[in-house]
Amino acid sequence: MAITLSERAAQHVTGFLSKRGKGVGLRLGVRTSGCSGMAYKLEFADEAQPEDLVFECHGVKVLVDPKSLPYLDGTELDFVREGLNEGFKFNNPNVKDQCGCGESFNV
Repeated sequence: MAITLSERAAQHVTGFLSKRGKGVGLRLGVRTSGCSGMAYKLEFADEAQPEDLVFECHGVKVLVDPKSLPYLDGTELDFVREGLNEGFKFNNPNVKDQCGCGESFNV
């Protein structure tokens, strides 16, 4: 089981953590939401919780709670720029369907 970051995503996270002046990494999870059932949660983590699973990629720690891991296993988090928009993109091999706006998914 693993979660990875592209090099570009890792650079972006490292830059944000540096600007914040604190944080141990990026917390990734899922929550029930949206028209397809699940939505990603993404936030900076100031500390690891005892139950967290920790993955490290390109020097950045990704913390995942055990309940979210089955939905995220094998996911690569990328940072992309498309036209004037930029942001994180989840390349999740577990997704069977997602809503038209891309905000939620199901497995």
